Amino acid sequence: MNVPDNALKLTVDAVVFGYRDGQLFVALINRKYPPYEGQWALPGGFVLPDENLETAVQRELHEETGIQLRFLEQLFTFGEVQRDPRQRVVSVAYMGLVRPTDFDIKASTDAQEVDWFPIDELPALAFDHASMLEMALKRLRGKLTYEPIGLNLLDEKFPFGDLERLYATILNKPFDRRNFRKKFLSFGILTELPEKSALEKGRPATLYSFDRHRYELARQEGILFDIK
Repeated sequence: MNVPDNALKLTVDAVVFGYRDGQLFVALINRKYPPYEGQWALPGGFVLPDENLETAVQRELHEETGIQLRFLEQLFTFGEVQRDPRQRVVSVAYMGLVRPTDFDIKASTDAQEVDWFPIDELPALAFDHASMLEMALKRLRGKLTYEPIGLNLLDEKFPFGDLERLYATILNKPFDRRNFRKKFLSFGILTELPEKSALEKGRPATLYSFDRHRYELARQEGILFDIK
């Protein structure tokens, strides 16, 4: 059967979450060209004929935002017939986690602007990117129950309170501080450091770092984080 050249195109899109100052952010670009010119969207674009999906999403993300990640997790394939007004387009969405301070973001190629937006202050998004973002947020929240989060979001050294605030922010709920601390320390993935952080109020806080080896083992083998 002969298939027309314009029958189907494949794209990739990246939902990249960042965390800073007690808020969860997502990286968005402002589109330079139609369709949806001047509107905000997730970074992404067409897969080139000689690319695999992972190479394509890494390239598009770096070209449009300056963000470069070693790992992006495949999220879902979006294939509604009318999702792109130009033609029949299927998109494979990916998700990643970063510290925004690790990158000097800069718009290029199809993006005229790039910025970090708090997830509770999002603009209207082009295409079906709002659905992609909603699914990614659900995936992120679900991941907290079975694997550790924080290595790519917190500073290399952090007070324990920052870890608690990260989880509370993503899940949008508070925790019992003592239970949270006891549960998380039981995973054995944190190293208590001899250093203290200087706080504006109260006593200096003990600093921690992630034990990368144990963190990766816990991520691969899974954990049960059922703290209430």
